[in-house]
Amino acid sequence: MTITKQDELDGLKVIGRIVADTMQTMARALEPGMTTRELDEIGRAFVERAEAVSAPQACYDFPGTTCISVNEEIAHGIPSERIIAAGDLVNIDVSASKNGFFADTGASFQVPPVTKAVTRLCRDGRRAMQIGIVQVGSNRPLAGIGNAIGRFASARGYTLIRNLASHGVGRSLHEYPEEIATWPNRHDKRRINKGLVLTIEPFLSKGGQWADDGEDGWTLYSEPRAPVVQYEHTVVATDRGPIIVTLPSA
Repeated sequence: MTITKQDELDGLKVIGRIVADTMQTMARALEPGMTTRELDEIGRAFVERAEAVSAPQACYDFPGTTCISVNEEIAHGIPSERIIAAGDLVNIDVSASKNGFFADTGASFQVPPVTKAVTRLCRDGRRAMQIGIVQVGSNRPLAGIGNAIGRFASARGYTLIRNLASHGVGRSLHEYPEEIATWPNRHDKRRINKGLVLTIEPFLSKGGQWADDGEDGWTLYSEPRAPVVQYEHTVVATDRGPIIVTLPSA
């Protein structure tokens, strides 16, 4: 989507705040002993109260309101009877629509007790996303996002999952540009047009290179197996840089 009017930006901010608040509500409720289905139910209730619609369900018939991925699962985890345990690394990915506008956000959370290594990975995963966001602006190179994230990851000994990309969003969950590398890509010569709505969502790892399909047809796993974190915002490109629309109310 390319925003050309203020009411479009306003509509995007409404759904952006809803998905951000949904994710934060789920994160605050996260505790050992609950199932991922119970956590998803908290998200479902929030989305419905906001009169929004789960994008994975509406667009892809996904068997859950949100995607919840635990430990070895790195994306698109199906809410289930899996019990969240102390020490788990849990990724919550929330996307939804309202009044024809879509937004997408996600983050990885540690369930105490935490370890220094995973805490560092989470901190740097969020930093990688922020570095990518800074590259967003009118007429800037689209490949600049992945180039900047790649330099950061390489300097700190991380790898990036190279078949899970950022994407356009706004009037549908996935739209042009359909694949935006969050790793270095010398071949992408596209530029960011003013008003473009897109996600920034690097998958930072300590060894993982690719996302592999699981047996359920949805859940993705790191190959080779390694810890992976993902942080994601929906942003709008402007002449003055990026506007982040997936910020929580408080």
